[in-house]
Amino acid sequence: MTTRRGFLASATALSATALRAQSALTVGQIMERIQKNLGVPWRTPTVDTLKAGTPDTPVRGIATTMMATFDVLERAAKANCNFVITHEPTFYNHEDTTTALTQDPVYTAKRAFLESHGMAVMRFHDHWHARRPDGIRTGMLQILGWEKFRSDDSPQTLVMPETTLGALATGAKARLQAKTIRVVGDPKMKVRRVALNPGYMDLNGALRTLARTDIDALVIGEAREWEGVSYAQDAITAGRPKGLIVIGHVLSEENGMNECARWLKTFVSEVPVEFIAAGEPFWSPE
Repeated sequence: MTTRRGFLASATALSATALRAQSALTVGQIMERIQKNLGVPWRTPTVDTLKAGTPDTPVRGIATTMMATFDVLERAAKANCNFVITHEPTFYNHEDTTTALTQDPVYTAKRAFLESHGMAVMRFHDHWHARRPDGIRTGMLQILGWEKFRSDDSPQTLVMPETTLGALATGAKARLQAKTIRVVGDPKMKVRRVALNPGYMDLNGALRTLARTDIDALVIGEAREWEGVSYAQDAITAGRPKGLIVIGHVLSEENGMNECARWLKTFVSEVPVEFIAAGEPFWSPE
Protein backbone atom coordinates (compact mmCIF):
# COMPACT_ATOMS: atom_id res chain seq x y z
CA MET A 1 0.00 0.00 0.00
CA THR A 2 1.32 3.45 -0.93
CA THR A 3 1.53 5.85 1.98
CA ARG A 4 0.74 9.53 1.66
CA ARG A 5 4.42 10.32 2.26
CA GLY A 6 5.50 7.81 -0.41
CA PHE A 7 2.95 9.22 -2.85
CA LEU A 8 4.21 12.76 -2.28
CA ALA A 9 7.84 11.67 -2.71
CA SER A 10 7.02 9.90 -5.96
CA ALA A 11 5.07 12.89 -7.23
CA THR A 12 7.94 15.23 -6.36
CA ALA A 13 10.45 12.98 -8.15
CA LEU A 14 8.24 12.81 -11.22
CA SER A 15 7.80 16.59 -11.21
CA ALA A 16 11.56 17.09 -10.95
CA THR A 17 12.16 14.68 -13.83
CA ALA A 18 9.55 16.43 -15.97
CA LEU A 19 11.07 19.82 -15.12
CA ARG A 20 14.54 18.65 -16.11
CA ALA A 21 13.23 17.25 -19.39
CA GLN A 22 11.38 20.50 -20.04
CA SER A 23 14.42 22.66 -19.36
CA ALA A 24 16.98 20.46 -21.16
CA LEU A 25 18.83 21.76 -24.17
CA THR A 26 17.32 20.46 -27.39
CA VAL A 27 19.02 19.33 -30.57
CA GLY A 28 17.66 22.42 -32.33
CA GLN A 29 19.07 24.77 -29.69
CA ILE A 30 22.52 23.19 -29.97
CA MET A 31 22.38 23.44 -33.76
CA GLU A 32 21.56 27.14 -33.38
CA ARG A 33 24.59 27.62 -31.13
CA ILE A 34 26.81 25.84 -33.65
CA GLN A 35 25.67 28.18 -36.39
CA LYS A 36 26.13 31.24 -34.15
CA ASN A 37 29.67 30.28 -33.08
CA LEU A 38 30.95 28.96 -36.41
CA GLY A 39 32.29 32.30 -37.64
CA VAL A 40 31.12 31.79 -41.25
CA PRO A 41 27.61 32.11 -42.70
CA TRP A 42 25.45 28.99 -42.74
CA ARG A 43 24.73 28.18 -46.35
CA THR A 44 22.18 26.17 -48.27
CA PRO A 45 21.97 23.75 -49.87
CA THR A 46 24.18 21.70 -47.56
CA VAL A 47 24.52 18.13 -46.36
CA ASP A 48 24.84 19.49 -42.81
CA THR A 49 21.34 18.52 -41.69
CA LEU A 50 19.65 16.13 -39.27
CA LYS A 51 19.80 12.54 -40.49
CA ALA A 52 17.86 11.07 -37.56
CA GLY A 53 15.81 12.49 -34.70
CA THR A 54 14.05 15.85 -34.45
CA PRO A 55 15.09 19.38 -33.40
CA ASP A 56 12.97 19.18 -30.25
CA THR A 57 14.79 16.08 -28.93
CA PRO A 58 16.11 16.83 -25.40
CA VAL A 59 19.87 16.20 -25.31
CA ARG A 60 21.48 14.13 -22.54
CA GLY A 61 24.96 14.15 -24.04
CA ILE A 62 26.78 14.92 -27.30
CA ALA A 63 29.21 12.64 -29.12
CA THR A 64 31.29 13.84 -32.06
CA THR A 65 32.68 11.30 -34.50
CA MET A 66 34.21 11.00 -37.93
CA MET A 67 31.73 8.32 -39.01
CA ALA A 68 28.43 7.42 -37.33
CA THR A 69 28.86 3.68 -37.78
CA PHE A 70 26.53 1.30 -35.96
CA ASP A 71 29.39 0.56 -33.55
CA VAL A 72 29.87 4.28 -32.81
CA LEU A 73 26.12 4.69 -32.19
CA GLU A 74 26.14 1.77 -29.74
CA ARG A 75 29.09 3.26 -27.86
CA ALA A 76 27.42 6.67 -27.83
CA ALA A 77 24.25 5.17 -26.35
CA LYS A 78 26.28 3.41 -23.64
CA ALA A 79 27.91 6.76 -22.83
CA ASN A 80 24.41 8.32 -22.52
CA CYS A 81 25.03 10.53 -25.55
CA ASN A 82 21.85 10.77 -27.61
CA PHE A 83 23.01 13.51 -30.01
CA VAL A 84 25.72 12.37 -32.42
CA ILE A 85 27.51 14.90 -34.62
CA THR A 86 29.21 13.08 -37.49
CA HIS A 87 31.50 14.42 -40.18
CA GLU A 88 30.66 11.82 -42.82
CA PRO A 89 27.36 10.21 -43.91
CA THR A 90 25.32 7.95 -41.67
CA PHE A 91 23.62 6.07 -44.51
CA TYR A 92 26.39 5.30 -47.00
CA ASN A 93 26.07 8.09 -49.56
CA HIS A 94 26.94 11.79 -49.61
CA GLU A 95 23.35 13.05 -49.37
CA ASP A 96 22.23 10.29 -46.93
CA THR A 97 19.49 9.39 -49.42
CA THR A 98 17.67 6.33 -48.08
CA THR A 99 15.02 5.69 -50.76
CA ALA A 100 16.80 2.57 -52.03
CA LEU A 101 17.55 1.31 -48.51
CA THR A 102 14.07 1.01 -47.00
CA GLN A 103 14.09 -2.82 -47.25
CA ASP A 104 17.78 -3.26 -46.54
CA PRO A 105 18.32 -5.24 -43.29
CA VAL A 106 21.41 -3.28 -42.21
CA TYR A 107 19.77 0.09 -42.76
CA THR A 108 16.54 -0.94 -41.02
CA ALA A 109 18.47 -2.30 -38.01
CA LYS A 110 20.48 0.91 -37.71
CA ARG A 111 17.38 3.09 -38.08
CA ALA A 112 15.50 1.00 -35.50
CA PHE A 113 18.39 1.38 -33.04
CA LEU A 114 18.38 5.16 -33.45
CA GLU A 115 14.63 5.36 -32.91
CA SER A 116 14.53 2.97 -29.94
CA HIS A 117 17.27 4.94 -28.18
CA GLY A 118 15.81 8.37 -28.97
CA MET A 119 18.98 9.40 -30.77
CA ALA A 120 19.52 12.30 -33.15
CA VAL A 121 22.31 12.44 -35.73
CA MET A 122 23.52 15.60 -37.43
CA ARG A 123 26.11 15.76 -40.18
CA PHE A 124 28.74 18.48 -39.80
CA HIS A 125 30.83 18.41 -42.94
CA ASP A 126 30.55 21.45 -45.20
CA HIS A 127 30.65 24.05 -42.46
CA TRP A 128 33.34 22.41 -40.31
CA HIS A 129 35.57 22.55 -43.39
CA ALA A 130 34.43 26.11 -44.17
CA ARG A 131 35.42 27.38 -40.71
CA ARG A 132 38.63 29.38 -40.58
CA PRO A 133 40.82 27.68 -39.75
CA ASP A 134 39.33 24.49 -41.20
CA GLY A 135 38.31 22.36 -38.20
CA ILE A 136 39.41 19.07 -39.75
CA ARG A 137 42.80 20.36 -40.85
CA THR A 138 43.38 21.92 -37.41
CA GLY A 139 42.80 18.61 -35.65
CA MET A 140 44.94 16.65 -38.10
CA LEU A 141 47.89 19.03 -37.94
CA GLN A 142 47.74 18.74 -34.17
CA ILE A 143 47.82 14.93 -34.03
CA LEU A 144 50.51 14.68 -36.72
CA GLY A 145 52.63 17.27 -34.93
CA TRP A 146 52.82 19.41 -38.07
CA GLU A 147 51.29 22.69 -36.82
CA LYS A 148 54.68 24.41 -36.73
CA PHE A 149 55.26 23.65 -40.42
CA ARG A 150 52.34 25.73 -41.73
CA SER A 151 53.22 27.95 -44.66
CA ASP A 152 51.99 31.43 -45.42
CA ASP A 153 51.51 30.33 -49.04
CA SER A 154 48.31 28.35 -48.44
CA PRO A 155 46.59 26.40 -45.65
CA GLN A 156 47.40 23.20 -47.56
CA THR A 157 51.16 23.71 -47.81
CA LEU A 158 53.66 22.68 -45.12
CA VAL A 159 57.37 23.51 -45.13
CA MET A 160 59.40 21.01 -43.09
CA PRO A 161 63.03 20.36 -42.28
CA GLU A 162 64.34 18.06 -45.01
CA THR A 163 63.41 14.42 -44.51
CA THR A 164 62.72 11.42 -46.71
CA LEU A 165 59.41 10.16 -48.04
CA GLY A 166 59.88 6.96 -46.06
CA ALA A 167 60.53 8.82 -42.80
CA LEU A 168 57.55 11.11 -43.40
CA ALA A 169 55.23 8.15 -43.96
CA THR A 170 56.63 6.20 -41.01
CA GLY A 171 56.18 9.17 -38.70
CA ALA A 172 52.60 9.74 -39.82
CA LYS A 173 51.80 6.04 -39.36
CA ALA A 174 53.17 6.08 -35.82
CA ARG A 175 51.35 9.28 -34.85
CA LEU A 176 48.03 7.95 -36.17
CA GLN A 177 48.64 4.40 -34.91
CA ALA A 178 47.66 3.31 -38.41
CA LYS A 179 47.83 -0.18 -39.86
CA THR A 180 47.32 0.40 -43.57
CA ILE A 181 49.05 3.58 -44.79
CA ARG A 182 50.08 3.24 -48.46
CA VAL A 183 52.85 5.13 -50.23
CA VAL A 184 53.71 5.82 -53.88
CA GLY A 185 57.27 6.95 -54.63
CA ASP A 186 60.89 6.33 -53.68
CA PRO A 187 61.21 5.99 -49.88
CA LYS A 188 64.64 7.68 -50.08
CA MET A 189 63.34 10.72 -51.98
CA LYS A 190 64.11 14.00 -50.23
CA VAL A 191 61.03 15.82 -48.98
CA ARG A 192 60.70 19.36 -47.69
CA ARG A 193 57.45 20.86 -49.00
CA VAL A 194 54.33 18.81 -48.33
CA ALA A 195 50.67 19.33 -49.25
CA LEU A 196 48.12 17.97 -46.77
CA ASN A 197 44.61 17.19 -48.01
CA PRO A 198 42.61 15.19 -45.45
CA GLY A 199 39.72 13.13 -46.81
CA TYR A 200 39.03 12.46 -50.48
CA MET A 201 40.96 14.15 -53.26
CA ASP A 202 39.51 14.11 -56.77
CA LEU A 203 41.54 14.01 -59.97
CA ASN A 204 41.55 17.78 -60.50
CA GLY A 205 42.88 18.35 -57.00
CA ALA A 206 45.60 15.72 -57.44
CA LEU A 207 46.61 17.17 -60.82
CA ARG A 208 46.83 20.71 -59.48
CA THR A 209 48.85 19.71 -56.45
CA LEU A 210 51.22 17.12 -57.91
CA ALA A 211 51.90 19.35 -60.94
CA ARG A 212 53.28 22.07 -58.66
CA THR A 213 57.06 22.21 -58.87
CA ASP A 214 57.28 23.38 -55.26
CA ILE A 215 55.47 20.33 -53.80
CA ASP A 216 57.52 17.21 -53.07
CA ALA A 217 54.84 15.03 -51.50
CA LEU A 218 51.08 14.96 -51.16
CA VAL A 219 49.37 13.45 -48.10
CA ILE A 220 45.70 12.54 -48.57
CA GLY A 221 42.96 10.40 -47.12
CA GLU A 222 41.98 8.61 -50.30
CA ALA A 223 41.78 8.87 -54.10
CA ARG A 224 40.57 6.61 -56.87
CA GLU A 225 43.48 4.43 -57.86
CA TRP A 226 42.97 5.09 -61.57
CA GLU A 227 43.04 8.86 -61.00
CA GLY A 228 45.37 10.57 -58.53
CA VAL A 229 47.33 7.43 -57.70
CA SER A 230 48.11 6.55 -61.32
CA TYR A 231 48.94 10.21 -62.04
CA ALA A 232 51.53 10.13 -59.23
CA GLN A 233 53.03 6.96 -60.71
CA ASP A 234 53.22 8.52 -64.18
CA ALA A 235 54.76 11.72 -62.82
CA ILE A 236 57.59 9.64 -61.34
CA THR A 237 58.12 7.73 -64.60
CA ALA A 238 58.12 11.04 -66.51
CA GLY A 239 61.08 12.22 -64.42
CA ARG A 240 59.14 14.41 -61.97
CA PRO A 241 59.80 12.70 -58.61
CA LYS A 242 56.79 12.92 -56.34
CA GLY A 243 55.57 11.20 -53.20
CA LEU A 244 51.98 10.28 -52.42
CA ILE A 245 50.95 9.09 -48.96
CA VAL A 246 47.44 7.62 -48.70
CA ILE A 247 46.35 7.48 -45.05
CA GLY A 248 42.75 6.30 -45.45
CA HIS A 249 39.71 8.54 -45.31
CA VAL A 250 38.69 7.99 -41.70
CA LEU A 251 42.15 8.29 -40.16
CA SER A 252 42.98 11.33 -42.29
CA GLU A 253 40.13 13.36 -40.75
CA GLU A 254 39.36 11.62 -37.45
CA ASN A 255 41.17 13.97 -35.09
CA GLY A 256 39.37 16.86 -36.74
CA MET A 257 36.22 15.65 -35.00
CA ASN A 258 38.11 15.41 -31.73
CA GLU A 259 38.87 19.08 -32.32
CA CYS A 260 35.13 19.57 -32.90
CA ALA A 261 34.38 18.19 -29.43
CA ARG A 262 36.91 20.59 -27.89
CA TRP A 263 35.32 23.48 -29.80
CA LEU A 264 31.75 22.54 -28.77
CA LYS A 265 32.76 22.57 -25.12
CA THR A 266 33.56 26.28 -25.39
CA PHE A 267 29.87 27.14 -25.78
CA VAL A 268 27.94 24.04 -24.62
CA SER A 269 28.34 23.46 -20.89
CA GLU A 270 24.91 22.12 -19.89
CA VAL A 271 25.50 18.56 -21.18
CA PRO A 272 28.59 16.36 -21.54
CA VAL A 273 30.45 16.47 -24.86
CA GLU A 274 32.83 13.71 -25.88
CA PHE A 275 34.65 12.40 -28.94
CA ILE A 276 34.12 8.80 -30.04
CA ALA A 277 36.65 7.50 -32.55
CA ALA A 278 35.25 5.50 -35.43
CA GLY A 279 38.67 3.93 -35.88
CA GLU A 280 40.48 2.61 -38.92
CA PRO A 281 38.10 0.26 -40.75
CA PHE A 282 40.84 -1.86 -42.31
CA TRP A 283 43.41 -4.31 -41.02
CA SER A 284 46.44 -5.73 -42.76
CA PRO A 285 47.39 -9.43 -42.66
CA GLU A 286 50.83 -10.21 -41.26
